[in-house]
Amino acid sequence: MNATEWHDANTRYMTTAVAWVRALLSERVKAPSSSGPLPPVLVTTTTTTTAPSFWGSVGRRKMLVSTAGTAPEPKLIAIGSAERASAVAAQMAEIAAGMTPPPALAALAQSLGLSEFERNVLLLCTATELDTSIGALCAQAQGDPARPFPTFALALSLFEDPAWEALSPERPLRYWRLLEISQPGATPLTVSPLRADERVVNLLKGVTYLDDRLAPLLAPVPDPGDGVPASQLASAQAIVDQLRVASQQDIPAIQLLGNDATSKLIVAALVGHALGLRPYRLDARLLPTAPAEIESIARLWQRESLLLPVALYVEIDAGDTPAAGSIDTLLSKLSGGLVMLGTRQLRPVASQAPIAVDVDKPTEAEQRECWATALGEAADAIPEALSAQFDLDAATIRELARRATVTPAGDASSLRERLWDASRGLTRPRLDTLAHRVAARATWDDIVLPAAETALLHQIADQVGQRGTVYGDWGFAERMSRGLGISVLFAGASGSGKTMAAEVIANDLRLDLFRIDLSAVMSKYIGETEANLRRLFDAAEDGGAILFFDEADALFGKRSEVKDSHDRYANIEINYLLQRMESYGGLAILATNMKSALDQAFMRRLRFVVDFPFPGAAQRAAMWQKAFPPGTPTDALDAERLARLNVTGGHIAVIALNAAFAAAHAGTPVTMPLVLDAARTEFRKLGRPINQNDFGWNPAPAAVSA
Repeated sequence: MNATEWHDANTRYMTTAVAWVRALLSERVKAPSSSGPLPPVLVTTTTTTTAPSFWGSVGRRKMLVSTAGTAPEPKLIAIGSAERASAVAAQMAEIAAGMTPPPALAALAQSLGLSEFERNVLLLCTATELDTSIGALCAQAQGDPARPFPTFALALSLFEDPAWEALSPERPLRYWRLLEISQPGATPLTVSPLRADERVVNLLKGVTYLDDRLAPLLAPVPDPGDGVPASQLASAQAIVDQLRVASQQDIPAIQLLGNDATSKLIVAALVGHALGLRPYRLDARLLPTAPAEIESIARLWQRESLLLPVALYVEIDAGDTPAAGSIDTLLSKLSGGLVMLGTRQLRPVASQAPIAVDVDKPTEAEQRECWATALGEAADAIPEALSAQFDLDAATIRELARRATVTPAGDASSLRERLWDASRGLTRPRLDTLAHRVAARATWDDIVLPAAETALLHQIADQVGQRGTVYGDWGFAERMSRGLGISVLFAGASGSGKTMAAEVIANDLRLDLFRIDLSAVMSKYIGETEANLRRLFDAAEDGGAILFFDEADALFGKRSEVKDSHDRYANIEINYLLQRMESYGGLAILATNMKSALDQAFMRRLRFVVDFPFPGAAQRAAMWQKAFPPGTPTDALDAERLARLNVTGGHIAVIALNAAFAAAHAGTPVTMPLVLDAARTEFRKLGRPINQNDFGWNPAPAAVSA
């Protein structure tokens, strides 16, 4: 029986069931006792049934859609029912016998453990929603026009095998929120209005959807599609294999461990689909903190998991999550269904040992293969360059490749540039107030350094660009578990070019440069500094940024002898930073003018140390020649004469800028007197002695304009 045929048969079944209820009520109205209060009913006790286990319910969930299996049809005979009611009941049984899967009412009763009487109570309340004449019959049957609704007392007198415990909070009708009871004031429970839950009414009619009370909290996990990397397929298969040997009565929580939320979401989708379930994602940040609200959410989801083929993925590492107690309360209530957790670290579970699997982004080789497949013939050397620098998942790679290839055609270099910029934008870390992005505009032509130091800077840039070849293709990554990143120290006097060198490297590599705000990172509260550093390095791990620690001696200073608790915690911060620097996989640049103040343990972890010397006269002359942009009007500037001023490149830049403002105010080009006057002001700022002969200017015929 296909879905359309089943839906038509289920509609006939529910129509017949409503007719059966109407016939019972009509017979009850005709009974002699109908003119007075309802007669006493002998209430029997039924045996409490246990809700079905998860693995047993998986098949039942599928029965609501398309799988085979017929549940036994409970007998539908009322006390004192007439021949008409008996005939309708027989017709219901006949329709149910021909349905595979069984009617939604029978499947629901079996999944949630309803007794025959409880099932009939639910049918009575559902019939009231589907047939407007049922309300009037209920009022007549109860002998009270003010009660045009079903009540527990009416159900006790109407159906066979009545059980008082049917409305117990522990029985399915109330435990699973199948009925809503309106009990205003001191109204007795037996005569309080009963109403079927809207979600349940629609389900019995064959309309399947997720409860709208859960919809604001949940989002369907998208299908990962084809091309999932082998490492993530293996992680999903490992989970499925462990579930197959787990206890069928109590499925343990499945914890997906790792830092990448997207990769864990893909594995969760693979596990759900492998088990024939549709996974939904719950962001733990949306959880309420009130226990009653959490209980309601857990109860509704557990009901959905018994009625539909669904699984739950709880993402608890998305940022500012509620208190751990709220998460633990929710997890403790979600028993008997497939629940997966996305978390950075293993969470303790009180009931039993969880199933934990590490989930990482695709390996560099897998990312390279994804790029090559997505780009096809246009790949060239692009996959190697992108996979070596950026850490992306397969879905993102396919989407970036699609966007880049649908743009107007161009040569391979333009395609590479578009993909590089798009990847850099996606992996740009969100560092909030911990760091500030620096617009890197300086080039190799702008920086003036001795040949040895310039060669070291080129070597740093080259190593960043060739990491994929050395670590991946040549196998160094298989031998090294730490130190795969590049840590560099720039040491030199203030203004000697350390920051410009960092900009040059970032501009050459076309990567974002972030200057770390030490005032935001460092905290007087215990543990806050380490937490900020963790956020900093984790955000930059994807390879889209260069971390620049200016004035690094404030953070990377020497460990001291422990004399009090302050010394101990300060040393803990240094120890954490040592470990985190060694495990960081990107480029980190430390700059300081107090090299001797750094802890020696950092020196071992540094790949390069570049000393920025005080510039000599020849270097200062070259700096003065580059100090003014081409668009600045100048008049007979003597670079050799200006090089006699004993200042660093940073001070030269300040002097040039001040001279340019003075010239703009005077409405003239930048001249030597204006530059020397700006230099005199800079010397006063630095507190250095001023020799008027050094700042005098007598133009000579041989002056060379810069």
